Amino acid sequence: MNTPAKAPLQVFVGFDRTEIVAYHAFCQSVIARASAPVSFTPIALTHLDGIFDRPRNTLQSTEFSFSRFLTPYLSGYEGWSLFVDCDFIALDDIAKLFALADDRYAAMVCQHDYTPASDIKFSGNVQTKYVKKNWSSLVLFNNARCRALTPEYVSTASGLELHQFKWLASDDEIGALPLEWNWLVGEYPHKADAKMVHYTIGGPYFSQYRDCDYARDWTEARDQMNFVADKG
Repeated sequence: MNTPAKAPLQVFVGFDRTEIVAYHAFCQSVIARASAPVSFTPIALTHLDGIFDRPRNTLQSTEFSFSRFLTPYLSGYEGWSLFVDCDFIALDDIAKLFALADDRYAAMVCQHDYTPASDIKFSGNVQTKYVKKNWSSLVLFNNARCRALTPEYVSTASGLELHQFKWLASDDEIGALPLEWNWLVGEYPHKADAKMVHYTIGGPYFSQYRDCDYARDWTEARDQMNFVADKG
């Protein structure tokens, strides 16, 4: 008797042309630990012509600051999808994160409650401070309940409307994920059992952050990404 195939876990990753290596190292870190098939989709502006038309503003630190909210639309408003910034490394099985999906909620995030320690982050970008800071850097979307996130809305809503989840009826629709799935490097102390680490201030691929906490984990993922069994 054949067992029906399960759909791959849908993972959407922010893609920025100034840190391309981060995208690929993150994907490799997921592949190395995942216990289920995974489908990766880059949220790349060059793929969104005719869908997303929003001029970049001076407060954006990445190309995907707003386009991340197209994840439910790109998923056909079906099932569960994960969005994650590219400046992460997975240290555990991403299937465990999807197993936390709870249909009571429209979106699930790590609900950080902190004030950034610095006013500046990578490449001299301003560290914008606001309520729900970094909640949207990793989001499990219950896509059918996120139909407010149309291309038109995402192209025109304010940054705070999007990143503070004001497109939902209330905060009661936001479920909490353990912080270990979005552990903020340089903001939180080292945690040996962190499941995914987030180089929110700057990753080891930038020279000034080469020796940051969890730098070795990122370097290992990059080296795996570059591996080839060259038998001559």
